[in-house]
Amino acid sequence: MSGDALQGAGDAAPAAVPAVEATRMFQEAAESAAVVARQLRENDKLVARIGAQLRAQPPRAVITCARGSSDHAATYAKYLIETRARVLTASAAPSISSVYGIEQDLRECLFLAISQSGKSPDLLSSVAAAKRTGATVIALCNAPESPLADAADFFIPLWAGPERSVAATKSYIASLAALAHLVAEWTADTTLKSSTAALPAALGAAWKLDWSAALPLLTGAEHLYVIGRGLGLGIAQEAALKAKETCALHAEAYSGAEVRHGPFALLGPRFPALLLAQDDATREGLETLAAELAARGVGVAMAGGRALGATLLPTLPGPGVLAPILLASSLYRLLATLAVARGLDPDRPPHLVKVTETV
Repeated sequence: MSGDALQGAGDAAPAAVPAVEATRMFQEAAESAAVVARQLRENDKLVARIGAQLRAQPPRAVITCARGSSDHAATYAKYLIETRARVLTASAAPSISSVYGIEQDLRECLFLAISQSGKSPDLLSSVAAAKRTGATVIALCNAPESPLADAADFFIPLWAGPERSVAATKSYIASLAALAHLVAEWTADTTLKSSTAALPAALGAAWKLDWSAALPLLTGAEHLYVIGRGLGLGIAQEAALKAKETCALHAEAYSGAEVRHGPFALLGPRFPALLLAQDDATREGLETLAAELAARGVGVAMAGGRALGATLLPTLPGPGVLAPILLASSLYRLLATLAVARGLDPDRPPHLVKVTETV
């Protein structure tokens, strides 16, 4: 969904729970490989032109602006841009312009707005303020006819097509793929370009991976930490949001570097942890953390790494920079299945709507 909303864990389950394959969440997430294939094909020349302009006129900083799942994509953008383009990247607080009415000096900055609907008032207010103060605006959006698309200097369509499930899935994966494509062109990184071109096939394979070994840990859980680090922090944030939205499971996301500061004390037999790792410099630390938690009797499931005592979830080999995109595909299948296992319809979370328009 476009805005961050919380599903109450005490709400009653729907009277009839569908088979997971019949849910919109499952069906739309299964489309992600085809969506990314179309996106890369349709956006090829456009993104190459934008990348060339960014090389010719490098921004002094990048500011991301988004809400909900799109903001988790922005977390990925921060680590991707800072590690690949080596440009300082920070997240904007939309209320600075939309509520406080403050404008900042954004000359020579790139303002990166990410949205599914492109209609949220606070996002549009932030974009307008950024343009007035000198920023170049790039919008990633799934709605070509939206106000956001019209307001941007450069518009990159996500090509996810209609998404009717309240829980965003294919549009989130499309956002990550578009960011990888943009940074590959911006940096003229031939290895990243070729790896990004291979994403559709990899996504199809990731969707078929069986993460059901995590169900015994999660089906009866009341609380959950989802832990990632670096490029994988955004997918941890996304997993926690989707666990709340679709599974009535109170979940919080933490960096592997931050969870030891207080939150560590709460983990126990009824409070499991899901660790999502990628093959880069952060993996070893997450493996050490997973083994330590398992030794304490915490139920631990881990994808992308190995740790004694943890339930290991299968992943595909490949570059760590794109691993969060593939993890998202496997994760959505798991969470749709978990919702049904907990007696819930993931398409009908109480009190939530598809598009949240925040002022």
